[in-house]
Amino acid sequence: MAIERLFIANRGEIAVRIVRAAKSLGIHTIQAHSEADVEMLSVKLADEAVCIGPAPSKDSYLNIQAILDAAKATGADAIHPGYGFLSENAGFARAVEEAGLIFVGPSADTIERMGDKVAARQAALAAGVPVVPGSDGRVDGVEATLAVAEQVGFPVMIKAAAGGGGRGIRIANTAGELAALAPQAKAEAEAAFGDGSLYVERAIVAPRHIEVQILGDGDRAVHCFERECSLQRRRQKVWEEAGADCLDAPTRDALCASAVALAEAVGYRGAGTLEYLYDESTKEFFFIEMNTRIQVEHPVTEMLTGIDLVAEMIRVCGGAPLSMTQEQILRSGHAIEVRICAEDPFNNFMPWPGRIKTLVEPTGPGVRFDHFLSEGYQIPPFYDSLVGKVIVHAETRDAAIDKLTTALTEMVIDGTKHTGPLHLALAADPEVRAGRFHTQWLEPWLDAGALSAKGDAA
Repeated sequence: MAIERLFIANRGEIAVRIVRAAKSLGIHTIQAHSEADVEMLSVKLADEAVCIGPAPSKDSYLNIQAILDAAKATGADAIHPGYGFLSENAGFARAVEEAGLIFVGPSADTIERMGDKVAARQAALAAGVPVVPGSDGRVDGVEATLAVAEQVGFPVMIKAAAGGGGRGIRIANTAGELAALAPQAKAEAEAAFGDGSLYVERAIVAPRHIEVQILGDGDRAVHCFERECSLQRRRQKVWEEAGADCLDAPTRDALCASAVALAEAVGYRGAGTLEYLYDESTKEFFFIEMNTRIQVEHPVTEMLTGIDLVAEMIRVCGGAPLSMTQEQILRSGHAIEVRICAEDPFNNFMPWPGRIKTLVEPTGPGVRFDHFLSEGYQIPPFYDSLVGKVIVHAETRDAAIDKLTTALTEMVIDGTKHTGPLHLALAADPEVRAGRFHTQWLEPWLDAGALSAKGDAA
């Protein structure tokens, strides 16, 4: 059945994005919000809005029963979870389906399978997708982790089998380090996800982080090419690009084909992303995990291909087949996205939830600013600090960096500190300009005071 009334169970800039995509399809939008988010932009843009609870996430955006009750009370026939919160919660997806509503995303079974790193790894192997050498399944206890490490070779990475976001990860260079770090990783995974299971894999030194955007209708899947997300702080992405200039054409083709193979093997429905580590020295790529949702960085792919990923996600989850074939998906130029967070980049990225006094959006051809701000808006202190994303598109990567610099210079968000200065400094850095970075590049750059020095000079 086609979706007619969409309930948006999220907040912030992704909620605005979903409202606009749904309206482009002629769908009635219902925005859920906490008591702290009554002045949020998506509340004003949606056709109607409903409060689902107090400010704390556990009482609102993570309250499954409150969301279901509100969706049914407003006559919704589908729920879009956005990203974060309950977007990759199989229990929530199952509850939505059992309530007779459409979950705008993959099935609960797919989320369960691909959200578990061990099960996802096994699915990848079955589909012929290369994975990082490591344990065949969960490992428990120091002796078991040591045995796997000896087999794959040091250094190794210990990861939580459930969950993501960099939680429960440790890198061990020796058996002694592994014996000390494995119990720490287990405890952190247990605290973060309620599951202390671990798995062990070979650590790829200084890899690039490459991901492939896919769309599926449950039967057929296509890719929308790749993104590079190697500039990370505390394993959180801060700057993303489409495509990845570090790949040659044969590697890109093989990488994207592997993503489609895995998506079709699991009967994927909706928008999703397969993440890989890429070893530039050997040109090897290894699947690491799948994100069974729309991602923060999806706009760079939209700019690269001209495809509205969120609208297509809504369409296929409403029962429509994919509206495009692989041959119809073309790429043009280069796109870059930077995350604007309400944080002080000169003070260890301390959160800074201020009130917006003046807002000047960057504009122009090939410039996009996804956000949920307005003048007079008080940023709530209860949620993630992401307030917007500046996205640019140009014919070449160099031209995109130049356009990004202009856009960031034009942007004014007065009333809060934000990470715009970080991105201006990165755009001016010769190593970034040359594309010479990897997943461990940014933190030493920050530790060396590169950002502070550029801020003082400004």
